[in-house]
Amino acid sequence: MNQSPASIPVSHEQTPANRQAIQVCFDGSCPLCRTEISIYQGLNSSTPIQWLDVSTEDAPLPQGLSKATLMARFHVAQADGEVLSGARAFAALWSRLPGWRWLSVIARVPGALSLMEAAYRGFLTIRPSIQSVFRRLDVSHLPPTMVGDMRSNQAGETGAVWIYRGILAATRDASVREFARAHLETERKHLLAINALLPVLRRSKLLIGWRIAGFLTGSIPAIFGREAVFATIEAVETFVEHHYQVQIDQLLRRGGHAELLSLLIEFQSDERSHRLEAIENLNALKTPRLIRSWCRLVSVGSEFAVKIARVI
Repeated sequence: MNQSPASIPVSHEQTPANRQAIQVCFDGSCPLCRTEISIYQGLNSSTPIQWLDVSTEDAPLPQGLSKATLMARFHVAQADGEVLSGARAFAALWSRLPGWRWLSVIARVPGALSLMEAAYRGFLTIRPSIQSVFRRLDVSHLPPTMVGDMRSNQAGETGAVWIYRGILAATRDASVREFARAHLETERKHLLAINALLPVLRRSKLLIGWRIAGFLTGSIPAIFGREAVFATIEAVETFVEHHYQVQIDQLLRRGGHAELLSLLIEFQSDERSHRLEAIENLNALKTPRLIRSWCRLVSVGSEFAVKIARVI
């Protein structure tokens, strides 16, 4: 870990508009740092503060300092061009934040700043381990109100993968197997994409249960034939299509998160095509009452599973 001096004089051009401002240089790629900075940003500073994420490619770094140096330690560039590092940088920032100024007062006590710097250097040695935990929990890239929805999506796509596996395990009908194999690949892609968005520690804790439920939802109708399979898929996909629409509407109302919105629209389109293909295979068939009752049970079960997966 590179260690930079606590105070570095640099040439830093100032304009009348920002002469009284300080510039806080932080590592935005670190979820721990992002969380701390977001707390500071929510406060009303006594002087202007410029927040600079030095992890971005086009970040205008203070002259004379490398990205590696700035990402290794916390830095604050003052209005006179001096750049503070480590404990001195924190003290300078705290002195401008309501509710934190008492820490800057403590830092002025003889010997206190040296102790703070020693504690900060000790923290830097364990920061990688703490970062690892935070990355497993970090959902700052998702809308706060949709973390539960994404967990339910992960549970649902897990169940969908195993529905098609259950169909393949129980049927020998060539057309049904072709249908199941094609859509199994689509559901696998959905699941991988959602897993990439949802940190490990935020995922559903009931994945074994969703796999078993999915396998049974696919294998039981497959035992009774193609009519039962396509009716089941139509019921499942009708629910899933609506489930994604609720999330799409939510994102459209709040704005932003364009990539997530695009992904959900793509998923919904795939699920709709699954539903329509299942309906095409049912057009010439009269669905028995027993299968209709089974499909209602599947729909109710899906709704119940979503409610559980949102929280567990």
